[in-house]
Amino acid sequence: MRSTGISAFAYPDLVRALGLPPRLPRVYDVGQMLALPETDVLDALDCDVVAVESDEYQNAFDEPERWHEYDFGGRLQALVGNPDRFTVHDDGTVTASSSGLPDGERDLRMPTGSYVFDAAHGGQPIDLSADLPMQDLELVKERQTDAIPSPERAAAIGAYCERARAATSRAIMFAGLSARLGYPGGFPHWSMICLTEPDYVHAYHEIVTDAAVQSVEALLPRIAESVDLLMLNADDQGLQDRTILPPALFRELYVPYYRKVTAAVHRIAPQMKCFLHSCGAVYDLIDDIAESGFDVLNPVQWPAGGHSAAEWRARANGNLVLWGGGVNTQSTMPLGTVAQIEDEVRRTVAALGDGGGYVFCAIHNLLAEITGEKVVAMYGAVK
Repeated sequence: MRSTGISAFAYPDLVRALGLPPRLPRVYDVGQMLALPETDVLDALDCDVVAVESDEYQNAFDEPERWHEYDFGGRLQALVGNPDRFTVHDDGTVTASSSGLPDGERDLRMPTGSYVFDAAHGGQPIDLSADLPMQDLELVKERQTDAIPSPERAAAIGAYCERARAATSRAIMFAGLSARLGYPGGFPHWSMICLTEPDYVHAYHEIVTDAAVQSVEALLPRIAESVDLLMLNADDQGLQDRTILPPALFRELYVPYYRKVTAAVHRIAPQMKCFLHSCGAVYDLIDDIAESGFDVLNPVQWPAGGHSAAEWRARANGNLVLWGGGVNTQSTMPLGTVAQIEDEVRRTVAALGDGGGYVFCAIHNLLAEITGEKVVAMYGAVK
């Protein structure tokens, strides 16, 4: 998924290191410039999971008609879904249109020295002299209701998942349903709203999770027989050294609403597992994440917050599957030697995998600078 992947800039070198035929990387996440691995790469690395996002992309079977060549201003020959969304400027900067951003910030930008696209201010400008940007809740309700899948949309997504299920024996992780929680308007503003306007946050979360449950009820019956894992939320709650919100505030403002959505998932599809991606130092939230009804926590960023991998394992205590944590992608992967990578993988897998309930991958995406030999060594050390 979008936080357990590999940069499209690094992917060709991984293919080379595996001794596989060269191919253009399929860029499925433009912002992060991530490549969608083909099945022969999954086979070579002994990977157990494929991804399906709505009916937009998957890597269980080939769909050459969905992919079109684009060279990102001469920097990377690749395949993308829609080449028309990109523009190369005179200074070599590539921009990509993004309708999800506010007016005036419609373009994501990748300057010549960058390997990812960014929005202005990371998409989160902040003015401490202004009033907090609290949305009209009636408009929020209207937008959330409009996003509930129609019967026709649900049927199309269900058929796409059925094709993936027929094509692979790997586990299928589906992204396309969400608890709809997070930090609307960005971390700084929403954190302050949580601290100063908790009644507003309760009302907002009630609206968005009501709509999320309706979406679960509309779509899950269509995909339940095809999907093993539901990537329900990517809601970072940690910084490098602590949680973003005080744990007690997270417990009050988030846990009951997560629980409402995960309960709907487990009621309709008891066999399906709910997956939460939450970066950073979330060790102090592990009990609350389990209480929220999640089955899986990723990325297990144990270097953040001063707790060891073994402490994360003990805190999860069989109540959560830990998915990730295998090697530090901020330091060890880009800066360490192959031997150091192998050593860290062996130590973390021994700690996190003690007794089962662990799925290996790196702590986050493998970045552009990572050589193919390092990736091969990482997976080889697991075996």
